[in-house]
Amino acid sequence: MRFKFRYGFLIGAALFGLGIAAASALLYRQTLPHPNEVSDDIAEEFEDKEKHEEYTVKMKPVADLLETQKPETVYIRSWDHLRLHGLLLPAENPNGRLVIFHHGFTSNALDNGTHAKFFHELGYHVLLLDLRAHGESEGQYVGFGIMDRYDTVSWVRWAKERFGDQIKIVLHGTSMGGATVLMSLGFEEIQNDISAVIADCAYTSPTEVFSYVIKNQYHIPVNAPFIWIYGIYTRSKARYAFSDYSTLTALKNNKVPVLFIHGGDDLFVPTYMSLQNYDESPSKKELLIVENAGHGSSVFVNTELYQETEKKFLDEVFSQN
Repeated sequence: MRFKFRYGFLIGAALFGLGIAAASALLYRQTLPHPNEVSDDIAEEFEDKEKHEEYTVKMKPVADLLETQKPETVYIRSWDHLRLHGLLLPAENPNGRLVIFHHGFTSNALDNGTHAKFFHELGYHVLLLDLRAHGESEGQYVGFGIMDRYDTVSWVRWAKERFGDQIKIVLHGTSMGGATVLMSLGFEEIQNDISAVIADCAYTSPTEVFSYVIKNQYHIPVNAPFIWIYGIYTRSKARYAFSDYSTLTALKNNKVPVLFIHGGDDLFVPTYMSLQNYDESPSKKELLIVENAGHGSSVFVNTELYQETEKKFLDEVFSQN
């Protein structure tokens, strides 16, 4: 009887292990490789489904406007030799400032069109990036901020060469882009070369956000085995692990002013992650929670509040410089 129990237990444990491995492999295939072919599936799973269509409609006229303005196409080489793509909109009446936009997972440069239009009209030069493995940028694997932070350093260097050392640079990011710009603050070079950061619905780390997704989207309470096995995939394929870095680590000694923004009803990246990021940064900072806003949708839910907060925050930053 005892033998049968042990035998059954071993079979059950083996099947459980295989199930975790299979689920981890599925999660890997849906997230880490270049996402162009699976972006629709990811959007259906992770975005605010009820509002997504409404926001897409609001974004389209701005994206169309950017396309008609014929932005300049620019390229740089990343530290690991990838060809990275960006779109540059020089200001018609420049104020000596540049904003560099970082989009979210499965997105692309033009999805920051609403933000770009607002800042361009304020006199900012605007640079919209395709993050690695997105849009027209090369890359086989998504960086989730851990790898992209190095690319941000390269783009800032390019910007200073293009516009001169006196250019005032603002880094702006949404979701994965928000985590990227916060993680880039871990570099002393970035802290010395930029004036401010705006981070919208940024997670603290890929490990934390995927643990949250597995628990709340897939209703699997024990997620540590999934994350551990998923880490094996990322390390073997993309040469990094989700545990390698976090925004909290980057922000510990931050001196750059940061505006943290988050939707109060975010279903993907929980609002408390921006609260954690806010608490960790010792620099000048501000926190805006937009009520009734889902993931990445704060600018659409309350456009006036969002943009007024950005402008006031940056006016204060530049008035002190």
